[in-house]
Amino acid sequence: MSGKKQSGKDEEIVLELDRRYQKAVEENDASTMDEILSDDFVLVTGLGKIFTKQDLLNEARSGSVVYERQEDSDHVVRISGDTAVITAKLWAKGIENGKAFEYKLWFSDTYVRSREGWKYFFGQASTRQSPDSL
Repeated sequence: MSGKKQSGKDEEIVLELDRRYQKAVEENDASTMDEILSDDFVLVTGLGKIFTKQDLLNEARSGSVVYERQEDSDHVVRISGDTAVITAKLWAKGIENGKAFEYKLWFSDTYVRSREGWKYFFGQASTRQSPDSL
């Protein structure tokens, strides 16, 4: 199999995995999130706040965030060897700790190929923007 064909297949696999992850976040499905996240996962937000895998799993299990909408679009997937980066736009709407929120932001999710398959290793998000600004 040529590298180009494999890269195309990897792009499809990683994109589907990222979609599964986003759906798991929307549904507070900590089990699926745990399966996809690398043990040494880190997320850096646009405000510089850092979240670990355990932080995200604890948040999902607490149910403190209830999503009405958690949609991503405008995906671009880049593969280089055993590293994949997905850039996309996220539109989130819901309630967090009793307060309504709605925002859009850009994010980049980095996946690495491991013995267990692709794992979500690092995420970085832009600052939150109003829903009509992006």
